[in-house]
Amino acid sequence: MSDRHPTLLQPYSERAKTATHPLSRYLFRLMDLKASNLCLSADVTTARELLVLADRVGPSIVVLKTHYDLISGWDYNPQTGTGVKLAALARKHGFLIFEDRKFVDIGKTVQMQYTAGTARIIEWAHITNANIDAGKDMVRAMAEAAANWKARIHYEVKTSVSVGTPVAGQFEDGEEQNDNAGDDRDSDGRKGSIVSITTVTQSFEPADSPRLAKTNEHGDELVYPGIEEPPMDRGLLLLAQMSSKGCLMTKDYTQACVEAAREHKDFVMGYVAQEALNSAPDDNFIHMTPGCKLPPPGQEENGHVEGDGLGQQYNTPAKLITLLGTDIVIVGRGIIQAADPPSEAERYRRKSWKAYLTRVG
Repeated sequence: MSDRHPTLLQPYSERAKTATHPLSRYLFRLMDLKASNLCLSADVTTARELLVLADRVGPSIVVLKTHYDLISGWDYNPQTGTGVKLAALARKHGFLIFEDRKFVDIGKTVQMQYTAGTARIIEWAHITNANIDAGKDMVRAMAEAAANWKARIHYEVKTSVSVGTPVAGQFEDGEEQNDNAGDDRDSDGRKGSIVSITTVTQSFEPADSPRLAKTNEHGDELVYPGIEEPPMDRGLLLLAQMSSKGCLMTKDYTQACVEAAREHKDFVMGYVAQEALNSAPDDNFIHMTPGCKLPPPGQEENGHVEGDGLGQQYNTPAKLITLLGTDIVIVGRGIIQAADPPSEAERYRRKSWKAYLTRVG
């Protein structure tokens, strides 16, 4: 981390003005509005738990991190499924959805995994991430897929279905009638009258709203006050460093992530990393860091925090934000396993925001 890089001392409201990615600009503004730099890692096991947790903790966070493939009962319906319901909660409480997919494969495969299949991640997750062990071309492939997707969703198909009884003069010459009465005839041999006609028409109309499909549930139209809905742009975080013990990501690998981010500023928002990686004068990438945990209430705020015994190593918000320069801390079990997750999320939000204010002076 460069101690002298300007972004370490700039408020998020100022960084929003110079960020190149539309979603980064939005996220910086959202962080400033909510006084939050907290991401919840929602590592629960059922769709019901996920939605309830997002609703309860949503007011304290700016990002919700998901692992959709951990969730039993995930509803893949593109109109009413789990992703759509999460999107409604994100609008209501003001947070972005980050699917922690960690893509790594050849370009064509990654494109299909991102935009198609059962999950169709691109449609409900504002942000995803990638491990670039497969090469930097994978980032270009994902960027192209996101651009093509965005170009398509600017227009949506409107389907109109009408059913009714036609009146005289409704048909033009040669138009085929849909006679639902069949060929039944009266006793005098006359053909029965037409009782209904079905007409299906389709047209392409601009999709002006940045949201996709809405649920039919009450409250779906709610939007967090003070800020508009996020843009339809999609963002990528590069997995540059990890918090696990014995991680094999080398300095050369991390540097390759930095290079790939600079080459694709229109798609790469930043990094999942353990420290700030901005070093060039015009770098303004967002950093999100997992492995954040506070000691229990009443203990020394910056005291030692034990790992989980499975390789995860923890640091406090003060160390990650003030000393190492990250922007958003990612907290999972520290909140989820608390007796009162909303209250614990607020404790993490306050401590993390205090660390940010200390950093920018």
